[in-house]
Formats: sequence, C-alpha cells, structure tokens
Amino acid sequence: MRQPVTRRLQAAVATLALAAAAGGIVLTAPEASAAAGSATGYATQNGGTTGGAGGQTVRATTGTAIHAALCGRAAAGTPIVIEVEGTINHGNTSKVSGGSCNTADGVIELKQISNVTIVGVGGGAVFDQIGIHIRESSNVIIQNVTVRNVKKSGSPTSNGGDAIGMESGVRNVWVDHTTLEASGGESEGYDGLFDMKADTRYVTLSYSILRNSGRGGLVGSSESDVSNGFVTYHHNLYENIDSRAPLLRGGIGHMFNNHYVRINSSGINSRAGARAKVENNYFEDSKDVLGTFYTDAAGYWQTAGNTLDNVTWSSPGEDNNPAGPHMKSTTTVSIPYAYTADAAGCVPDVVSRTAGAGKGLKVSDGNCATQPPTEPTPGPTDPTPPGGTNLSIGAGSDGSSKASGTSFGHLRDGDLNTYWSPAGSTGHASIKWDSATAVSSVVIREAAGSAGSIGAWRLLDADAGTVLASGDGAGTISFPRTTLRKITFEIVSSNGTPKIAEYETYAG
Repeated sequence: MRQPVTRRLQAAVATLALAAAAGGIVLTAPEASAAAGSATGYATQNGGTTGGAGGQTVRATTGTAIHAALCGRAAAGTPIVIEVEGTINHGNTSKVSGGSCNTADGVIELKQISNVTIVGVGGGAVFDQIGIHIRESSNVIIQNVTVRNVKKSGSPTSNGGDAIGMESGVRNVWVDHTTLEASGGESEGYDGLFDMKADTRYVTLSYSILRNSGRGGLVGSSESDVSNGFVTYHHNLYENIDSRAPLLRGGIGHMFNNHYVRINSSGINSRAGARAKVENNYFEDSKDVLGTFYTDAAGYWQTAGNTLDNVTWSSPGEDNNPAGPHMKSTTTVSIPYAYTADAAGCVPDVVSRTAGAGKGLKVSDGNCATQPPTEPTPGPTDPTPPGGTNLSIGAGSDGSSKASGTSFGHLRDGDLNTYWSPAGSTGHASIKWDSATAVSSVVIREAAGSAGSIGAWRLLDADAGTVLASGDGAGTISFPRTTLRKITFEIVSSNGTPKIAEYETYAG
C-alpha cells in the first residue's frame, strides 16, 4: 500500500537559510521518506537500501536546490528525502559548497554522501540533458523521475553521457520507476543509460523504461574491471536498444520479468567471467538477446522460463558466442533474496502498466496483476486519522463535474461504501463551511478496489488560492494550521478511475 504523505513547514533557522540559498526549494518536512515501496533484489542485501527514510524532506524545483539540500545537512550521512518537481537542466543546476556535499555544475552530483532519496512528485520530475552521477556513495534511492538526452559529446555535455552513472565504491542503490532515454547512439553523442563501474555493488533497477539508445548500460568498464556486481534488473522495458541490455563484466546479474523489444545488435552480454541468471523474461523482435559478444573472454548464464518471440541469432565465432537458439544454461546462480516472478507470457502487459515514471508506482503482485507498492505502514485505504472530530461531517461539498451515479455528499457521509468520482481522470472536490474553520490535516480515503488510482494531487486553500500541500497518492496530509472556509483536493493525474470514499478534515 502507498505510504501516507505528510508535509510540515519548519521554522528552524537552518532550514530557512537553506531555502533562501536555493530559490528552487519550496518546503521542508521532518517526516519519513516520500518514496513508495521497499527496495527489492540485490539492493536488499548488504544491510539493505532505505535512502533518506527518517530524515527531513525537502522539495526542490531546480538542480541547484537539489545540491543545496545535500549541502545543508548536518553531515554527509544525515538522511534526507529530496522531492523533485519540474524540469532540471543546465540552466538551473550549479555547484553548491558545504561540508556535507561535493557538487559540480551541469550534473546532479551524489558524491561522497549516503542516505539520500530523490523522488519525483506532483506533476513529475524531468532531468533534461543532465545526468545523475553517484560516486563513492551508499544507500541511495532514485524513484519516479525521467532522465533524457544526456550527452558525452556535442553540447551540452553531462555525466560522461550517462543518464545514471555509478562508480568508485558505490554500495546499495535502488533505482525504481524511472524513464531513461536517449535519442541515438555514440555517434549522436550519447553513452549508456544505466552504467556501473569501479567497484559498484548491490544495485537494483526495477519498473523502469530504457529506450532509444545505442547502449542500455554496463557493469564494469573494461575486461579488468570485474569487481562490480550483485545487480538485479526486474520488470523493466528495454526498447529500441542497440546493445548492452546490460553488458555484464564479472560479478552476478539477475534479470527477471523484463520485456525486451527491438534489441538491435545484442542484449544481455555476459563476459569476463560474469554469471547471469535470466528467467521469465519476454524477448520480442530482437537479435542475439543473450550470450558473450565482441570478446573471447567468456561469461556464463542460467536460463529458465523465458519467451522468445521473433528472436534471431547470429552464427558463433571467435568473438561471438550467442546463447541461442536454445538458450541452454552454462552455469548455476544462487539468489540470496526472496522474490516471485510473473510468468513470462504476461510480462509485456504487466510491464506496460507498471514501468516508468508517472505510472503511480504500481508494482506486480507476482501473479500477473498489479497493485500499489507494499508498505510497512498503513496505506491509502486505511490511514490512521489524526485525533479529534472529522470536520467534514455536517459540512458542505462541491467540485468539478462528477461521474454518473456519484455524489459530492458521499465525500462527507462517513460511509466507505459510497464515493465520489470526477467525470474524467482528473478533477477536484471541496469541503466547505459557513464560517471560517481551522484545519491542519486531511485524510483522503479511496473506495474499495480503487487503491492507488489517485496519482499526483494538490491541496488548496480555496479562499486564498494558495497551495497547502502537494504529493502523490491518497492518505494522510498534514500542513500548517490554516483558517479557511473552503479546502479543495485537486487530482492532477490518475491511474484508472479515481474514487474518493471519504474526504476527512481535522483541526489537529
């Protein structure tokens, strides 16, 4: 279930100074991570990956503000959640100095730090022509963002041409529900979408889209860079990729429930002693999807349950050892974590509904269906309400056009079996009073069977026309105590049909 969302503005002097130093910082909060779900795959090993959970939450709308948030911490390991909304580019990304950071112009620099979450919220986060560089760092989560058209040659350049790049002793990184894309290959100035080198370990890439690139990604920069590994790739879409899906030099890679479409030259390239466990993937309209390619330094693989749909294979040669057409296993790989793989036949459908930024962070249930991410705390259908009286009972309500058979009155009748829906995929609903009323928290309860349908939202003081809070997913929303006559919940994006059973308000 989706984790409840909490926002509180802080009056601490240090926070105010941080916000003043970087105009792209919108708000801060001392609550736990806004990222949804828990890490999976190899990112759960070596102590696990929790990112900035338990630390302060800061909203950033520029790259400079992201750097300022890192630099404003007490120490390089102080947990922090950086919620990003808007477009991050070269024009708004500058170096910021501080004792808890090591940043640079023209790249999002996560260098010599730990315990950080970067998560896209609201209308979405797009890193346009600017890459995310993780170096000498640990316990990092990147979720629900798009990184596009990062170049290593031409103009502008960033991060060596990698959308997300990791190097030099990196440990425990979870990249989830991202969209990583280019507009060509090396000749057009692009490099890899998801690269790891120089002793990078315990990484998971999940529910992400990698597309329109010459190179999907690598693990190890050369045949001698074999200290990397323990990487999981699951429920990702690789589309229109020439090669490196991924290239694995040394170490262990686990690839399951990925959908590969139009892999043009070679796909999973296991070499230099690497071992890949490749199971329950769907390979479609592709060439040489598994093997050792472009080297005589052999790699190995264990395969099971994969579907090959219009896959072609080249002939074996001195520097070319395709696994097909029969894809027989050449090794065995023991996986240390628990997981449940969908059947390969349903992977295209499941991946199409879950992978990429802006998909509501939905995940597979392991049985070819989707669900909101599992949380250790109450989710959107059963949030713990604040203490006190639900002020919506006996109040009025209105909003945008409603779907047939629903009523604004269902928002405030205390009955979870009735609900209001907008006429379309977005819309707004309000609770209103005859006299000014103090409110400090709202609980949005989704109707049974619709959990996770609400995506991005904004909570508005309808009297003043100002934004009280914004986020992603239903649940409990806290904000500075405000006196008003009308409060509006605006659904900015959704997955399916939003159904609000109750719109509760509390004075706190």
